[in-house]
Amino acid sequence: MSRFQTLNQWLQWQEGLHPKKIELGLERVASVWRKAAPGEGLPFRVITVAGTNGKGSSVAFLEAIFRAAGYRVGCFTSPHLVRYNERIRIDGRDADDESICAAFERIDQARGTTSITYFEFSALAALSIFCDVKPDVAVLEVGMGGRLDAVNIIDPDLALITTIGLDHTDWLGSTLNEIAREKAGIMRPGKPVVYASPTAPDSLIEHARSLPAPIYLAGSDFAFRSKGPSWDWWRSGERMENLPLPRLREEYQLQNAAGVLMALSLLQREFKLERKAIDQGLQAAAVRARFQVISGNPRIVLDVAHNAEAVGILAENLKRLPRAGKTRAVFGMMSDKDVHSVVAIIAPLVDSWYLADLGVSRGMSTDRLSNIVMDAVIGGTYIKQYPTAGAAFDGALAEAFADDTVLVFGSFWLVGDILKRI
Repeated sequence: MSRFQTLNQWLQWQEGLHPKKIELGLERVASVWRKAAPGEGLPFRVITVAGTNGKGSSVAFLEAIFRAAGYRVGCFTSPHLVRYNERIRIDGRDADDESICAAFERIDQARGTTSITYFEFSALAALSIFCDVKPDVAVLEVGMGGRLDAVNIIDPDLALITTIGLDHTDWLGSTLNEIAREKAGIMRPGKPVVYASPTAPDSLIEHARSLPAPIYLAGSDFAFRSKGPSWDWWRSGERMENLPLPRLREEYQLQNAAGVLMALSLLQREFKLERKAIDQGLQAAAVRARFQVISGNPRIVLDVAHNAEAVGILAENLKRLPRAGKTRAVFGMMSDKDVHSVVAIIAPLVDSWYLADLGVSRGMSTDRLSNIVMDAVIGGTYIKQYPTAGAAFDGALAEAFADDTVLVFGSFWLVGDILKRI
C-alpha cells in the first residue's frame, strides 16, 4: 500500500520530513540509494554538471544535441519553475506524476527510518526513474556545491563545471578557492573534467591533479570566437567553423556552449555526434527564465539571476535591450543570498521596485529588501511592498505604461510564480 496517492501529497509530506531544509552530506542519501539501486549498476552513461551559473543552459545544450543525434537522454535539474515534474525529464518530456510517485514509494521503502531532505528525495527519484527507463545518457545537475551534494553519490563518466562565483557562501565558503574546492568534488580519478570559464581557481586545478583527473580548461585546451552571425570552436586536432548561434542568444551562452562541445568531444568513443546534430541541438536548446523576453505593452523580462555574477550579466543584457520607457523591477530573494551586491549592480537600471514576500521560511522580508534597495540608491527611489509575487507583478503592471519594461528577477520561487500567471 502506497503511503500517498498523489504527487502533491508526497511533496507536502517531504517538505516536513527532514528537520533541515538543506543538509549537505552523502552518508544518509548514499545509504538509501544502496538499498534502492538496481544491483547490476547504472544502465547509462553519466555527465554531472556543477557551477555557480550556466548549469541549466549547459544541461539544455547537452540534452538537445544528444537528442538531435538520436540518443535517449535523462535530465535531472533543480529547482523547478512551475511544476515539480520539470526536475526529471526523459527525452525532452517531464516525467509524469505516476512515474514520480512510484519512484517516491521505492525510495520511501528503501530509506526505512533514515531521514532525507526534499532535494535528496528528488535526486533519488530521478535516478530510480532513469534506471527504469534506461536512457543512453543521464545529465545530472548539481543542486549546491558538488562534493556533498546528493547528486555526487553517482560516479560520472565526465564532470562539467561551468563557472565559479560567490554564491551559497554560508555553505560552501567565502572565497572562490573554497567554493571551487567544493565544486571540484564531482571529479573522479581518471575521468575527464571540463571547466568552461576562462579563469580557473587554483584549488580546482590542484584537486584535478591530486586525483589525478585530466582537466580541460577554457582558453587553453579549447576556445571559441564569435563572428557575428556564427561562431567557431576549436581544440587541439579538432575545429568546427561557422556554427549557428544558439537559440539561447545571450553572449555568455557561447561560453556555456563551448564547454559543452568540449565535453562531447571527449565522449566521442561512446557517442557518435555528427555536425548536423550539433547544429540542430545548439538551435533547439531552450531554458525558461534566463533573460526571457516576452514582447508586449509593456514588455516583460524574466530572469532567475540571484547572485552577483548572474545579475551582472542581466544588467549587461538590459543595457543592450532597446528601452524607451521606465524599468519596473518585481523582485524577491532568499535571505541567505548576497542581496546587497545584487541590488547594487542592477539599481542604476531600475526606476521603481515592487518587492515580493516569497512566502517561504528562507525568503527575505520585504522590509529588509526595502532597506537594502534604499541604501543602494542615491537620492531615493520608488518602492512598494507586496505580500506575494503575484501581487507585486500585478502592481507593476497596473502602473506600467506601454513602452515600459517589467523586469521580474531574483528567486526561482518568485519567477516561477509569475510564469504560472503568464
